[in-house]
This record gives sequence, C-alpha cells and structure tokens, in this order.
Amino acid sequence: MKLIAHRGLINGPDQKLENLPSQIILALHNGYDCEIDLRVIDGKFYLGHDNPDYQVEEEFIQRPGLWIHAKNLTALHYLSTTDLAYFWHQNDDCVITSNGYIWTYPEKELTDRSIRLMPEWKDPELKTVLGHQCYAICSDYIEAIKEIIASAQS
Repeated sequence: MKLIAHRGLINGPDQKLENLPSQIILALHNGYDCEIDLRVIDGKFYLGHDNPDYQVEEEFIQRPGLWIHAKNLTALHYLSTTDLAYFWHQNDDCVITSNGYIWTYPEKELTDRSIRLMPEWKDPELKTVLGHQCYAICSDYIEAIKEIIASAQS
C-alpha cells in the first residue's frame, strides 16, 4: 500500500511544518509520497494550504512521489500541461487524479484505486486503518500508519 504524507507531515499536524519544502524533502527521503498544495501566481510557484507561504522553483514540484493539490485555477491550468500527479477538489466526496486514482474524502466509500484521506479524522487512534481496501492512505500520521501495517504483516 502506498503511504502519502499529507502536506509532508509524518508525525501529526504541525502548521509550522506543513508544505514546508524541507519537510516535504524529508518525507520523500523517508520513502513516503507527499501531498502538497500548489498555487501559481504571476508565473511563480508557491506551496501552502491557505496562503502562498513558500515560493519554490518549478523543478521542486517535478519530484517523483508528489501528489499536487491545485489551489487556484492558474495552478490547475499549469498542471494540466504536465504529466505530474495532480487533482483539484473542494467539498467533493471524491475526485479523479490526473493519473487515474480516486482521491477520497474521509469516511467515504473506497475501491482498490482509492486514496483514503485522513483516517485519523474519524479514528484518532487509527484502530481501523487496516480495515479498508484502498490503493493508498494520505495522513498527517503516516509514520504511525506505517508501523501499524508493519506490525500486521509480521
């Protein structure tokens, strides 16, 4: 199962670390994919969930393992001209990513092509993390989920 660090976070929510380029690199280095939030403003690339917090070079967002959440129409338009993994959503139960997976809001129905988003929202202790079939899990607690999966396999 693919494990995706939500905004680069691996050990729980931390607004100072989310979408921080060095945190994203750390998560990728530790073997996780990462979901990042991207805006394109005046031809420049910015990471940040609610605001354009961190300017990055175009090469940064081309790293393997990134799942890019387009946060403005300009970012979506730019991404549509690439072969990067991206998506756009707001309040949808699920959306199709550019590479054909189903980005799925928490506690919605899943398939073997679904990316299960934030299981901790409904299950803070992650007791049911193994109880669902899906392609990937995206979480702020991806390190704990990795340990749960490893324990179940041993």
